[in-house]
Amino acid sequence: MTNDESMHASGAARPKTMLVKHADVLVTMDGARRELRDAGLYIEGNRILAVGPTSELPSTADQVLDLRGHLVMPGLVNTHHHMYQSLTRAVPAAQNAELFGWLTSLYRIWAHLTPEMIEVSTLTAMAELLLSGCTTSSDHLYLYPNGSRLDDSIAAAARIGMRFHASRGSMSVGQKDGGLPPDSLVEREDAILADTQRLIETYHDEGRYAMLRVVVAPCSPFSVSRDLMRESATLARHYGVSMHTHLAENVNDVAYSRERFGMTPAQYAEDLGWVGADVWHAHCVQLDAPGIALFARTRTGVAHCPCSNMRLASGIAPIRRMRDAGVPVGLGVDGSASNDGAHLVGEARQAMLLQRVGFGPDAMSAREALELATLGGAAVLGRDDIGALAPGMAADFVAFDLRQPNFAGALHDPVAALVFCAPSQVALSVINGKVVVQEGRLATLDLVPLLERHNALAGALAEAARGA
Repeated sequence: MTNDESMHASGAARPKTMLVKHADVLVTMDGARRELRDAGLYIEGNRILAVGPTSELPSTADQVLDLRGHLVMPGLVNTHHHMYQSLTRAVPAAQNAELFGWLTSLYRIWAHLTPEMIEVSTLTAMAELLLSGCTTSSDHLYLYPNGSRLDDSIAAAARIGMRFHASRGSMSVGQKDGGLPPDSLVEREDAILADTQRLIETYHDEGRYAMLRVVVAPCSPFSVSRDLMRESATLARHYGVSMHTHLAENVNDVAYSRERFGMTPAQYAEDLGWVGADVWHAHCVQLDAPGIALFARTRTGVAHCPCSNMRLASGIAPIRRMRDAGVPVGLGVDGSASNDGAHLVGEARQAMLLQRVGFGPDAMSAREALELATLGGAAVLGRDDIGALAPGMAADFVAFDLRQPNFAGALHDPVAALVFCAPSQVALSVINGKVVVQEGRLATLDLVPLLERHNALAGALAEAARGA
């Protein structure tokens, strides 16, 4: 008896199948980086069974999607975000500040966050990402005032249908101890470690095609202690989960590290055990040559956040040099208060343009930028089941309608056009074999009441800060 017959005989449901056919272009991001014409996918349940020309795929399935006029590609991967910050975009006091001044202005507002604000802001941020082509996202939540918990973000991801790496951030060194955050926003280190352990044991899924993984993520060298960094690494490696933090974001960040620790940020990370294939750092704008060599040698990842780096005038991260050295690099939109947007195709475009501004017109191609947004992000998050369309990979893919004005005149190379032309919203998004965006509209929840509630909460948050 075959497995299918056995499953049928036992009464178990046979996985539903999906056929994607007639895509104008299908970008595989497979080992050969194939770009196929008049092509598609055959999916069973949550995994891809076949990729190829439409004529070579099965002709029927439970669900058939005809994608003539569309470009199909792997779902994009966002490796760094602070989703709660969607409540504090374009705050006047923080519009023209560099990193430390920006944080100081916003901490007093974020101190009034509530559990509902965390959940609603996460839903809003994820909706924005999904509509831009993102199917997997990390989120770095590092402050927990007024009873807020990472569980609030996790519930939002399950509701909207996004593949999620939930990073349990933390701050333990307040202003009285020489740190940047106000003392009211830091936590006891024993409480941080206990809650992180609880979250891993409750939610983390290490299996292939996991929809939810938990990440150990102290905020930054200027907001946690050496002890917490070391103990967090020990905890993460005991459970086999990834580690994430901010590093070398701007020159003040480097100066703080040299003054307080007598080391560069990269040396500090190495000293504490924060290098390796299970670690990725956000920004690394000011990572020096020895730091790049260290990251390449240890396969330590980097989340490149070009829009945020420009917004805060942090500099131009040396991504070309990192990639040439072999450092794993993915893209991140960063927080919605330091980017004020979360469009991952737009981020890929900005990554390409910014490398050219800093290092020459051939410093990054459009296809390299898309590779950062797919395979690069998957590698940084430690996953080999997303980021490409190939048999055995997760059924995560997106489709862009090429019949829009922004693609007119560029169809001789629609793959490059996706990056060079104005950023486009997705027409279709499938995550784990389920349709999440259809005909350009979110299919898993109603955006109108969500955005109304989000704006009301953003107003209440600002008002609470004014009255404090």
